[in-house]
Amino acid sequence: MKNLLSQPPRIDAGLFFLRLTGCLLLLHVHGLPKIFHFSEELTRIEDPFGLGPYMSLLPAIFAEVVCPLFILLGLFTRLACLPIIGVLLVAMLFVHPDWSIAEGQFGWLLLIIFTTLALTGPGRWRIFSDRLSEVSHGAG
Repeated sequence: MKNLLSQPPRIDAGLFFLRLTGCLLLLHVHGLPKIFHFSEELTRIEDPFGLGPYMSLLPAIFAEVVCPLFILLGLFTRLACLPIIGVLLVAMLFVHPDWSIAEGQFGWLLLIIFTTLALTGPGRWRIFSDRLSEVSHGAG
């Protein structure tokens, strides 16, 4: 009997492509510049909750550098998407609430990508496989 929870290979390919492209875009456009220009970023990062530049920049770096690396590997993908979603929501709703859809389209598209991955998980094409994910998805 065919496993009802298994998915066709094209779904796994699509999830891998979504993980790869979303993470590379986030790393290239937002994450790596924050690391390579840390001091400069401290002077210009928005501080919507009055926590100070370090407490605003460090969670952004975690969400935009560390989390995408986990997602690329397919390790704790759903959990790693949550900080990214949080940072994107803060950026779109609190830092840039005056942006039109056109001005914020990159942020909204990233939010769509990482929310989709949080809902679906990484698919089977991943370097690391956590047993809990396999059990919940019926993967072997």
